[in-house]
Amino acid sequence: MLDNDKPINCLKDLVHGRLIMKKIFGTVLILFILTLLVGCAATFHEVAKKHDIKTLKEMVYAGTNINKSKDGGTALMWESYYCDIEAIKFLLKHGADINATGMMEQRALHWAVMSGCHNAIELLIDNGANIDALDKMGGSPLGYAAYYDQGGETLKLLIERGADQDIALNYLLKIRELTGAQRVQIEGRKVEKEKARIASFKNSQTPSIKTDIDEIPIINSALRDNAYAIVIGIENYRSIPKSDYSRNDATLVKSYLKALGFRERNIDFITDEKATRTDIEKSLEVWLPYKAKKGSTVIVYFSGHGAPEPYTGEAYLVPYDGDPNYLPVTGYSLKRLYEKLGELEAEEIIVVLDSCFSGSGGRSVLAKGARPLVMMAPTVILSSNIAVLSATQSNQISTSSPDKGLGVFTYYFLKAIKKGNVTLAEIYKYITPQVEDEAKKLNVQQSPSIIPDVELLEGRFSLRKQK
Repeated sequence: MLDNDKPINCLKDLVHGRLIMKKIFGTVLILFILTLLVGCAATFHEVAKKHDIKTLKEMVYAGTNINKSKDGGTALMWESYYCDIEAIKFLLKHGADINATGMMEQRALHWAVMSGCHNAIELLIDNGANIDALDKMGGSPLGYAAYYDQGGETLKLLIERGADQDIALNYLLKIRELTGAQRVQIEGRKVEKEKARIASFKNSQTPSIKTDIDEIPIINSALRDNAYAIVIGIENYRSIPKSDYSRNDATLVKSYLKALGFRERNIDFITDEKATRTDIEKSLEVWLPYKAKKGSTVIVYFSGHGAPEPYTGEAYLVPYDGDPNYLPVTGYSLKRLYEKLGELEAEEIIVVLDSCFSGSGGRSVLAKGARPLVMMAPTVILSSNIAVLSATQSNQISTSSPDKGLGVFTYYFLKAIKKGNVTLAEIYKYITPQVEDEAKKLNVQQSPSIIPDVELLEGRFSLRKQK
């Protein structure tokens, strides 16, 4: 009986074994197909090389780890190398680690330097990239620039942004790149010489004047990670008369904002030759929209010349390279400013203008042959989250005080803050009689203006966040 069962048992074992083998084969086949599919899937290197932002977004939304180094670098490193600014911004917005390392412990900034992409370099530095980060051999981005950038522009950019020259020199001497080391030293001396020349010029132009608001107040304000500011002060223009003390205005405003809890990295500070139209556009239309998120507080401060467009009456801020004869192509209109700010998701946006737009003098200029305008063209309707505090009414001029070395409006604006005024409405009520009285002493009519009406601002638009 048992002997007769053996063939049957053997047959069962055979069938069972075949079933197992079939399962194993099926599993291997599936794994093989999956391997082929993975092999065919796009890599961050490939999408960066093709500037394929659509596929990049699909990969990120599908949960692909953007901070994992593959093909030698992270997604941000590859996009920085191929200079895709839109992709870099997208990755940073979706959690890319700006200081993540790839092969040889290089970072995105190293790769941007290797490719000579200045826009990527500046964007990465502005967003917290370590400008002196070292690779496995001790190479910093500045050291890479000396090695790869034979034209010298990247060297100059990094030195101007504060890269440590000694770190770069140590690396270059270590790898016996003596020519590169010499270039760092030469470019460093050039930059320092230019800084000294500009400082000497500025000191000779504007004497140092001490006032009662120069001592920055100690304000009981918490650090504000979600507060951002653009501070613009243009005193010396390329081809039009200077705006007295505007650089002093901006410098002191920045110091007060830091006392109010704004972090240094969240303040874009641009003055004189660094405040061209392109610089202002980049700050307002690229840097700020990238930084400001839902719930943010935003402050935009401008001190310098304003101007009316002679044919339309439209008001313009005048950049360093602005020309009142060609405002539509060289100026930055208030209409555009308010429209761009209105696109932000920020909770509150405060605009402070120590300028005027009548063309009657003071901090206002006018096209050659044109007459001063009394009535300005209406600007766009402001979004409900925007308030504007200006130095003057539309037909007045904004003036500065030689005794204080500041604009009259800015002086009392900061004094109001120092005295404990918190909201924009409180500041406006404090400064209005002060500015009017001071202006009269200078034989000028000047009265600050505010939009919307001060009654609508009560309890809103606070410059200070209490702990």
